[in-house]
Amino acid sequence: MEQLTTSKEKILKKVRQALIFKQKTKFANIDLDSNVYVQPPQEELVMETFAKNLIDLKGQFVFCTNKFDCIDKLIILLEQRKWKQLFCWEEDMQFLLKDSGIPFIDRKGNIEKVQVSVTSCEALIARTGSVLVSSKKNSRALTIFPPVHIVIAYSSQLVMELKEGLQVLKNRYGKNLPSMISFVSGPSRTSDIEKTLVIGAHGPKEFFVFLIDDVKHD
Repeated sequence: MEQLTTSKEKILKKVRQALIFKQKTKFANIDLDSNVYVQPPQEELVMETFAKNLIDLKGQFVFCTNKFDCIDKLIILLEQRKWKQLFCWEEDMQFLLKDSGIPFIDRKGNIEKVQVSVTSCEALIARTGSVLVSSKKNSRALTIFPPVHIVIAYSSQLVMELKEGLQVLKNRYGKNLPSMISFVSGPSRTSDIEKTLVIGAHGPKEFFVFLIDDVKHD
C-alpha cells in the first residue's frame, strides 16, 4: 500500500508541475477550421456523391425529374412490391400522395401494421450519403419502426458536409432546435451477431430516397 501511495504522489506531482510550468506548443498554427476533404470540382457532382455513398450503404436512390415523375415511380414500386399498409403523417407528403391517388394511413394508431413509411427530411448529406431527419418535421416512429422507409426529398436540400446540414437546422429553427436529430445512413444493419452483417436489425430493412430535381439548370 505504501508503494502505491508513493507512486500516486509522484504522478500527481508531475501533473501539478505540468499545470504550473506550461510549455509552448510546438504546433501553434494548426488550422482546425479548413475542410480536410477534397471538394468535388463542380456543384452538380454533389448529387452524384450523395447517390454513390447512399448506394454503398445499401440504400436505394431514385432520381426524379419532377413531382409527377416521382409519383409515377413511387406507384410502380408500390405495385411491384404489393405494399398496402403505407403510413404518412406529414401534411406536405400527404398532399403529394392525395393528388396522385396513392392510399395511405394517417392515423397514429396501429403502427405495428405498417409496411412502409413515407417521410420528408431536413437535408441530404452528400459526404456520408446520409439523410438528416428531426422530430420537428418527421415522426420518430416512422423513421425507425417500419420495415421500409421511403424519403421524398429535393435536390435543393443537398449539402456536402455534416456541418452544413446542422447549419440548415440552425437557420430554420434558431434556438428552438428539435429534440431529436438523426442521420439515417441506409437501412439498419449490424455485424455484432456472429460477425455476420444483418440488415434491418434495429430499424428498416430497406431505405429509399426519391430525389426530385427542383434546381433550375442553365
